[in-house]
Amino acid sequence: MTDNRPILVFDSGVGGLSVLAHIRAALPQAPIVYAADNAGYPYGTKSEAEIAARVPALLGRLAERYHPRLIVIACNTASTIALNHVRSALDLPVVGTVPAIKPAAQASKTRTIGVLGTEATIRQPYVDNLVAEFARDCRVLRHGSPELVDLAEAKLRGTPPPPKAVKSALEGLYGKAFGGQIDAVVLACTHFPLLADEIRAASPAKVTLVDSGEGIARRTAHLCTDQSWPDRPSGRAVFTRPDPEIAALQPALAEYGLTQIDIL
Repeated sequence: MTDNRPILVFDSGVGGLSVLAHIRAALPQAPIVYAADNAGYPYGTKSEAEIAARVPALLGRLAERYHPRLIVIACNTASTIALNHVRSALDLPVVGTVPAIKPAAQASKTRTIGVLGTEATIRQPYVDNLVAEFARDCRVLRHGSPELVDLAEAKLRGTPPPPKAVKSALEGLYGKAFGGQIDAVVLACTHFPLLADEIRAASPAKVTLVDSGEGIARRTAHLCTDQSWPDRPSGRAVFTRPDPEIAALQPALAEYGLTQIDIL
């Protein structure tokens, strides 16, 4: 029998589209509901308590409405703070987003890596634990950049990021002591792969950019092994409040197969 249940991909904004691209490649027939919590955007400047309360409640509402087979939290901030709360609250598989510190450490020759995320993500004990487990022999420099999040959102609305703005946003990472030795950067916010070209161009030396998108897609595909799919893929984007800027996002959403728009 055909199973029409979607995969629900969730983020505070459009950053999770970078993860969705990998999921689409791995599971081209999958129906997708992409949920952007624009009413709560941005997550990176919110407190842990706010995110821990908001995300499980919101995903509960989305699960009731769209009956997904699986949820992907395509947001490092939400995952590092609220993933366990969501898994406790919902009786379905939930895939989180883990900052890709292990592959960055494996790629680094200088043993100096950068972790570029939101302010909320980079301060989490979860990240401390990843560094201790996978990068204990590395110098790990962290920087939270809300500016890059906004530049990625604007890019998807059709406004190219000014190179000077990207370079300025990266100064907090490369301008640190030993920042010039960084040769691998963890993109610990799903918005940032959308700016990969701009980040490379603004970096002072050749760096390897590492993100979790491909690994999340592999995990999602594994959890969907032997499941059936509709004959034709479908996709809808869901926003948590009406906003005139949604119209500007529609061409980009359509490129990711999200041709229907809902307001929760």
